[in-house]
Amino acid sequence: MSDIATLPAASQIPPPERLAALVARYAPGEAETVRTAWSRAATVYGQQRLGSGEPALAHAVEVALLLDAMRMDHETVSAALLAHVPDFAPDSMEWLRLHCGAAVAQLVEGLGRMAQIQALSGAPRAAEDQHAQLEALRKMLLAMVQDIRVVLIKLADQVQTLRFVVGAADEVLRRQTARETLDLFAPLANRLGAWQFKWELEDLSLRILEPEIYQRIARLLDEKRGQRERYIGDVIALLRREMQQAGINAEVSGRPKHIYSIYKKMRRKDVDFTELYDVRAVRVLVGDVKDCYAALGVVHNLWTPIPREFDDYIAKPKANNYRSLHTAVIGPEGKALEVQIRTHDMHRESELGVAAHWRYKEGGRGDARFDDRIAWLRQLLAWKDEVPDAGELAQRFKTGLFEDTIYVLTPQGRVVALPKDATPVDFAYHVHTDLGHRCRGAKVDGVMVPLNSALHNGERVEISAAKQGGPSRDWLNPELGYLKSHRARAKVRQWFNSQQLEEALAQGRTIVERELQRAGMTAFGLDRLAALLHFAKPDELLAAAGRGEITPRQIQDALRAESVPAERPSGMPLVRKAGAAPASGGVLVVGVDKLMTVLAKCCKPAPPDSIIGFVTRGRGVTVHRRSCSNVAHLPQERLISADWGTAAERRFSVDIEVEAHDRQGLLRDISEVLSREKINVTSANTQSRGDIARMSFTLEVGDVTQLGHVLTLLGEVQGVLGARRK
Repeated sequence: MSDIATLPAASQIPPPERLAALVARYAPGEAETVRTAWSRAATVYGQQRLGSGEPALAHAVEVALLLDAMRMDHETVSAALLAHVPDFAPDSMEWLRLHCGAAVAQLVEGLGRMAQIQALSGAPRAAEDQHAQLEALRKMLLAMVQDIRVVLIKLADQVQTLRFVVGAADEVLRRQTARETLDLFAPLANRLGAWQFKWELEDLSLRILEPEIYQRIARLLDEKRGQRERYIGDVIALLRREMQQAGINAEVSGRPKHIYSIYKKMRRKDVDFTELYDVRAVRVLVGDVKDCYAALGVVHNLWTPIPREFDDYIAKPKANNYRSLHTAVIGPEGKALEVQIRTHDMHRESELGVAAHWRYKEGGRGDARFDDRIAWLRQLLAWKDEVPDAGELAQRFKTGLFEDTIYVLTPQGRVVALPKDATPVDFAYHVHTDLGHRCRGAKVDGVMVPLNSALHNGERVEISAAKQGGPSRDWLNPELGYLKSHRARAKVRQWFNSQQLEEALAQGRTIVERELQRAGMTAFGLDRLAALLHFAKPDELLAAAGRGEITPRQIQDALRAESVPAERPSGMPLVRKAGAAPASGGVLVVGVDKLMTVLAKCCKPAPPDSIIGFVTRGRGVTVHRRSCSNVAHLPQERLISADWGTAAERRFSVDIEVEAHDRQGLLRDISEVLSREKINVTSANTQSRGDIARMSFTLEVGDVTQLGHVLTLLGEVQGVLGARRK
């Protein structure tokens, strides 16, 4: 039992009356454009057939009539008539611009681009990658077109194709078309709120893919779609009268469930058809919450509620903040009926906000920015009947909603989302970090391009990589334009930081091994030496030695103190004796226990910085970093050696500077990093010049290792050009 209208014979040529009906509501100039499109389509298509086997002209007319029924503008209808003209007359675009206008020609070109992406939907892919790639394809379809009307034409085109192939003899073609529809086009129709397309796309696809299930549900419904719609219409009229009599200002609407939605609900809830109570449903929209419960009383007075089928999502909203009253009753003729009651605000939130119905139905992770854009498009489609001027509507449909993201393809047809103006280097790092490091060249659509070329939607990118090697430092120069992606830039920084660490480790190992040989203690363990010098791991000791943060003299003194613990060398020793107490503040001024120390404010030393003490008059010892520029100007006779203790648990003040592209939310993002790492900020200062912001912070850290970790994290914040210690 089918709910789908029977088509005229495939060979039937559309009569002139259909053209007259098509242009009836347009102004004279607009009607002339549609007539020109009709004439051109008839000339080019002739007796040609599409890949589905359907006559091209009959197909084009049916698609145009579908869009006319939606009251789309004359440009959309004209483009629908001409959609397949370039397939049969490749050189026709200039003619279309000249005789039908640039807007119609652009719509036809957009349909051609969509067809190219559509071909990717059938590409084989791993099961775990299936959902993500189909989602990327849907986004890519929307991003590829500058005018959302292209998507609506394509949806109508797919509806007509399904109507034709549902009776086709070629089983492979039928199933391929149905699968592609459920994967790609029905979700787009759902998101855009194009219900008349969505229902038919889904029902016809189910009829092809699961004919037995489709027929069973149709038999269980035991009525034609028209009968179901009349039933719902009678219920709506009755509810409106009752609400009016009760003094409730209510808007009542409803639609019968289509077969595919019933099938999906049976599968999702794992229930039989007899356990579904929302096969027929109406919705009541009221002004405020108290009217919701008043309307519920009217419904329950009219019909008998079905036990355990009442849900109060107003008192207890769903996790996505969906709010509504749901009740199931035994309605007219003894048939189960679902009634949803909510306020207008609740309804807008459910359709366009975080509780959007399409996201709930499709599942998966949300993309807040993409969801906002879809909500805008749904709202725009809802407004189209209220915008009288076709030019104004067309301008609104030309969206820049996806202009900050582009979608490109790997050689295997996988879709990759990148920031606008991303380069082949960004692409390489997105595919794999190692591929990014070894990237040396790129082809875009088979043509070699510079690595700093901007990529565009739909391009196929192939990377040429060296067998080994690393990135260029030029890639980090924003003026050269090699990287647009924050993620890729962070990967390049990490690579260079890693290389610097390896160099420091190698150089530090050479220094430490040389000092061990000099002391005749080559068997002395690195773990033990690291502990003597207050490092948690040997690698930290080696890196500090390689960077010059500890000197060979400090290593010598540590080894000497360990080898001759009872001896005190002549002069003031550089490290404390075993068991000596740390000076106040965690600083050891060797030879003097518990000497008062103050950390210098000019250089703000912190472990494991190499430090030196300066004996002041009356204020104890001021501790500086050995690299502090002020040390060279201090009286040398009052400088004494100092080292860090291990007993004190304290924080050290350090100054850092962050340079970044100025943007809204930058300071918030930096603060989030510092908060997450439990770093206390004692002062902050921000200056902006042009689009560059320079920020100075004073932080309290436990040691330089923690500081280095924080600086790395700050360097990964979007827009940050560099973060360093002053």
